[in-house]
Amino acid sequence: MNIRLIKMNSGEDVVCDLIREEADTLVICNPIVMVPQGNGQVGFAPWSPFLSDSVKELSIRRSYTVYISEPKDEVCKNYEEIFSPIIKPSSKIIT
Repeated sequence: MNIRLIKMNSGEDVVCDLIREEADTLVICNPIVMVPQGNGQVGFAPWSPFLSDSVKELSIRRSYTVYISEPKDEVCKNYEEIFSPIIKPSSKIIT
């Protein structure tokens, strides 16, 4: 996964898997938006909740973006837990 944070002109912070960058567009999949929950916590919601499940890739015009960056480690970890097909065991040691 190539997890990126894309700040949109609309003010949304979109976390996604950046598939490729083209001249005028970004091709992404599994976009979610960060939603403030209060007390400094953030939740995630689908960026486009009415998008068909059959849509695997989206193209976004670069002109609609402010910047593309790497999100915090905690955001990446949460994103991977949501979208990774691999279930990772907890790091706790069983005694």
